[in-house]
Amino acid sequence: MITSTSNAKVKRLVSLKKKRKARDEEKVFLVEGIRMFREMPLEILREVYMSETFYRKDKKTAREVLAGSGIVPEILSDTVFGYVSDTRTPQGILCVARQSERKLRETTGGNCPHIIVLEHLQDPGNLGTILRTAEGAGVTGIVMDRECVDIYNPKTIRSTMGSVYRMPFCYTEDLHDAVTELKGMGIHIYAAHLAGQRFYDEEDYSMPCGFLIGNEGNGLTEETARLADTYIRIPMEGQVESLNAAVAASVLMFEAARQRRMSGRRI
Repeated sequence: MITSTSNAKVKRLVSLKKKRKARDEEKVFLVEGIRMFREMPLEILREVYMSETFYRKDKKTAREVLAGSGIVPEILSDTVFGYVSDTRTPQGILCVARQSERKLRETTGGNCPHIIVLEHLQDPGNLGTILRTAEGAGVTGIVMDRECVDIYNPKTIRSTMGSVYRMPFCYTEDLHDAVTELKGMGIHIYAAHLAGQRFYDEEDYSMPCGFLIGNEGNGLTEETARLADTYIRIPMEGQVESLNAAVAASVLMFEAARQRRMSGRRI
């Protein structure tokens, strides 16, 4: 059992928790919590760390999940586990997993692509919520520019509630080129924009489509917005001018899902 925060393995875990560069160099990310542990595909699982208390109470569960994987959990004292954890009330289990970023064309699978394109998104919780909502709405993939928050940020991972394992996503070095490529595949690109002449629920999303979602504070850049085939608006009552990025994305994703369900068109 590791009992010192000076231990080299502990220092590495803290570095992976805090630094995107460290995660990217090793091509791994951290996952906490029993649910995320249970849902993790074994093919991406690399290491497992447990607190002394968790191991004493739930080692049977851990053994069942890890059966056949060849992975032996490392035990940390409760104090040391609290030191490496990114949560205020740690559940006592932490995993190191392999990153699994895909290529652009791997986000457009199925007969009728439904894509979310994110520009300069900065809030980890928003990104995690979009990923989780996208899975629920049947989105085929998420495309992000490099200015977006790291999808492997521990707060983002926690917000996905496991969807990070299943939702295809990719980062692109040039968002404009990526959008142009999507359009070349026959995917109609929409942007929620104040200049939109039609409400979002007046368009037909039963065909291949993608939605551009911009930065929380500034929205889409003008250059990216101009790439859209169609501007749409989400109508607002009262004095509200716009919605949170994750909420706006959710409205659009589930309207597309509703239309596809009603038309019988599936991905």
